[in-house]
Amino acid sequence: MLPITSGGSSYSVTLQSEEDIPRLVMDIAAALDPGDLVTLSGDLGAGKTTFARALIRFLADNPDIPVPSPTFTLMQSYELPPYPVVHADLYRLEGPGELAELGFDDLPKNAVVLLEWPDRAAGFLPPDRLDIAFTLSPLSGPEHRNVRVTGYGRFAARAERIPAIRRFLDASHFAQAQRRRIQGDASTRSYERLTLGEHSAILMNAPRKPDGPPVRDGKPYSQIAHLAEDVVPFVAVANGLRQLGFSAPQIYEAELADGLLLIEDLGPDPVVSGDPPSPIPERYAAAVDVLITLHDQKVPAGVRIAPNVAHRLPAYDEDAMLIEVELLLDWYLPHHRMPVTEDMRAHYVSLWHEALQVALDSQPTWVMRDFHSPNLIWLPERKGIARVGLLDFQDALLGPAAYDLASLLQDARVDVPELMEVELLGNYVKQRSAVDADFDPAGFIRIYATMAAQRASKILGIFARLNKRDGKPQYLRHIPRVWGYLQRSLAHPSLEALKDWYTEHVPVPEAQPQPEEPATESAAAVPEAGNA
Repeated sequence: MLPITSGGSSYSVTLQSEEDIPRLVMDIAAALDPGDLVTLSGDLGAGKTTFARALIRFLADNPDIPVPSPTFTLMQSYELPPYPVVHADLYRLEGPGELAELGFDDLPKNAVVLLEWPDRAAGFLPPDRLDIAFTLSPLSGPEHRNVRVTGYGRFAARAERIPAIRRFLDASHFAQAQRRRIQGDASTRSYERLTLGEHSAILMNAPRKPDGPPVRDGKPYSQIAHLAEDVVPFVAVANGLRQLGFSAPQIYEAELADGLLLIEDLGPDPVVSGDPPSPIPERYAAAVDVLITLHDQKVPAGVRIAPNVAHRLPAYDEDAMLIEVELLLDWYLPHHRMPVTEDMRAHYVSLWHEALQVALDSQPTWVMRDFHSPNLIWLPERKGIARVGLLDFQDALLGPAAYDLASLLQDARVDVPELMEVELLGNYVKQRSAVDADFDPAGFIRIYATMAAQRASKILGIFARLNKRDGKPQYLRHIPRVWGYLQRSLAHPSLEALKDWYTEHVPVPEAQPQPEEPATESAAAVPEAGNA
């Protein structure tokens, strides 16, 4: 990695021939997100258009798609599965002022723009971009090229990851694998499916998260809510689950310091079907069986993954639960332009403090935290509890058994019929009662309602935050469903005071069409982070 004085981060690649271009294309494609700008620099014939054509065909997953040079048309647009792509050539521009005439100001915000001859727009380029500079090296061979990749602004960190990931893959059995980015959900991590012949694996790219600003008692939100900051918790919990007989992914390769994992590909088969998705009863029942089995075991508080590396699951304590429900005050109410006074906040927190005590006093177990359809994979070739593959558990805690059950049966992205919820909840209670003489059905249902209401309140805040802060309005369409779940839970007699507070202060969301979710390779294959 060679730092440059302009504030970017850069590295160099040597291409012996055009046969090396696909490898570079896969490396770059994996780092791209909707709305990115990629500038292509270099002399005539250096390989800019060849690279752009290869990248567009890769993103289209179609090697035969026509990709003409935009030298004369100046701009070509492509509606590709992951996002729109615009390929532009500024060589014939007289000056940067002509950019507006080309329609650059009207390009879709989610389009990835490939821009040849960016020097023609000097001074008008945004600070966040990736530049790929091609230089011919005729003394080394007729097709020999040196390529310098530089990330500017927010792209600098991503640019640093590209060679790190390549080194990691080159040291594995998947060095020559085909790479295909899996579009994520709310997570800040990224994933790729690697295919080599009949074998596949998932590359998990999860660089260590920097702490955010202090929000309470000098601590950032992530620390109070006990969110994983590196991949150690994922590896630890995965190994712990596998030792207990559950289908968590096997860890093939791990670079803990760089946040890179090569893990088992559990496949794309979800526990839901249809569009919009609905629960598959057999698979939801199997997922409940997973929780029954897990909660019937004495689970360790910590897991060792190497002689000098161990992870201890933090407690799902009151501070974590309270700061999560306060997301409703911090994001959901402002989304509806509802003011939040200090008295409102104090009353809300005090009500939740009282309601949570019964859950906090319960016997703790492993809480996966996002035990719901996006993170559950159906594995019909396996038996018993192993038929349900588990993902996205790096934020696992020690907490109330009812939390994960509520996460599944009140899935924020899936309409779980109330009758199905009641039946599966009853089945859980019946089976736990049969094996545990100390199990209290009424007490558990009370905790279930409390945890379901806590989670729904948190998610309302998270979805509003994803819209406002992160520019992801597609999550707003789930809010009416989550609101409906919240009303189910608040109907429990123990939550009457909280119900009254919500009735007085929280507006009922309007059911209105919302933007569709971004297209994904497989919704079930992508872990998501509802706790992010």
